[in-house]
Amino acid sequence: MADTYQKLLALLREMPSVLLAYSGGVDSTFLLKALGDSGVRSLAVIAVSATMPERERREAEETARLLGADCRVITTDELSNPDFVRNPRDRCFYCKDELFSRLAGIARSEGYAVIVDGSNADDLADWRPGRRAGQKHGVRSPLIEAGLAKQEIRELSRALGLPTWSKPAAPCLSSRFPYGTEITLEGLKRVEQAEEILRELGFGELRVRSHGSLARIEVPKHQIERFFERNLRETVTDRLKALGFTYVTVDLGGFVSGNFNF
Repeated sequence: MADTYQKLLALLREMPSVLLAYSGGVDSTFLLKALGDSGVRSLAVIAVSATMPERERREAEETARLLGADCRVITTDELSNPDFVRNPRDRCFYCKDELFSRLAGIARSEGYAVIVDGSNADDLADWRPGRRAGQKHGVRSPLIEAGLAKQEIRELSRALGLPTWSKPAAPCLSSRFPYGTEITLEGLKRVEQAEEILRELGFGELRVRSHGSLARIEVPKHQIERFFERNLRETVTDRLKALGFTYVTVDLGGFVSGNFNF
C-alpha cells in the first residue's frame, strides 16, 4: 500500500497546482490528505446547496481544518436548473456541470492549473453520469489514474489516521427520490430531517427513500429487527409523519447503496 500511495503522490506532483472538488467523504478526504503530503499548491472547495445535508458540510469543514488544508465554501443552486429538477436518470450530470463550471472560473481567476475530483476506480463500473460533466470540463480523477479502488482507499486512510476511513457513503439528498420525481426544496429538507431523526435513534448507514407521501426506510439487515420494538417503531412513525409523510415503512431488503439506480 505504501508503494501505491507514493505512486499517487508522484502523480500529484506532476501537477503545477490543484483545485479539488471536496465533499468530506472517504475519497475526497483521502485525496486532500495526499495533496497536503505532495506539497503541491492546492485549494479544496466545498459546494453547498440544498442537496447537501448540513451535517455533511460541517464535518467536511472540520476535517479540512484538521488536515490544515486551504478550504473554501461556495454555494451552488441546482434547483434553479429545470433539467435537474425534473430528475432524469442523468440528473447528476446537471449538478456536476454547474459545480465544475464554478470551479473552472475559480481556477482561471486564481491560477490553478488542474481541477480534480475524488472519483475512484470502482466508479468506472457504476452509473456515474457526473463523470460526463467532469470530462466536459477537463476534470482529472487522480485516484482512478493511480488505480485506487474504495477498499484500498479505506485501508490507506486508516493507516494515515484519517477520521473518514470508515465513514459510510453519503450521496446527495436527491438520490432519495425515484427518477422522474421532481426534486423540490421541501422534499429535500423533509428527507434530511427524517434521516437525522433516525441517526439520533442510533442508526448509522441508512436512507429514507421518498415515494410521495410514503417514506421507505433502509437500514442494514441486522438492524431491521430494532423496528420490532414498539416504542422505537411508534417514535419513528410519529416523528416522520410530523414531517409530512402519510405512510412510514421499512424495506425488508435492507440498505442498498444506489437503490434507485436499478
